Amino acid sequence: MKIEHFVAQSLGKWRSMRSSHSLAFKQFEEVVSNIEIQSVDVLRADVRELLESFNFSEEQAVSPFTIKWEADSNWGAQNEDRYNKGSTILIPIERKEKEGLFIRSMGYTEKIKTLSKYKFLSDGTLILSTKYNESLAEERIWFASKNVRCRSSIVSTSNGSAIIQASFCSEIRVIS
Repeated sequence: MKIEHFVAQSLGKWRSMRSSHSLAFKQFEEVVSNIEIQSVDVLRADVRELLESFNFSEEQAVSPFTIKWEADSNWGAQNEDRYNKGSTILIPIERKEKEGLFIRSMGYTEKIKTLSKYKFLSDGTLILSTKYNESLAEERIWFASKNVRCRSSIVSTSNGSAIIQASFCSEIRVIS
């Protein structure tokens, strides 16, 4: 699998169901989301600024894209925090045929811009590893079929000594 093929397969609208187990809070959470993944021009100002902030050029970027989401969570159902929406820019930088970096305008675990490492397994599974200020995250994303995508993640403490959260997500492509 090449990163540009993976991104192309991911483009579109998805309906998502995520189950998370927060070990720290001894809490299960169910999240239903609408996700939209769109390619973006590498010459767009915010993409160029993000590349420059990590000392990369437009020529190094491969298939930049945005992810937008609107999510409804059963955690905190008594308050307004249960509904979450946002977007992030992701810019793959290929280093070798099946591995490289992802520049992210906002991370998965901590809401900061970050640099993730990626690699593909022989079955096409994408593994993203990110070291944040307070945590480590490993995400796995794979396609069960053309219109079904799966994701799992493990979030641990920054030194890797304890798992904080584990989650699994299935995503179904919205076909118009």
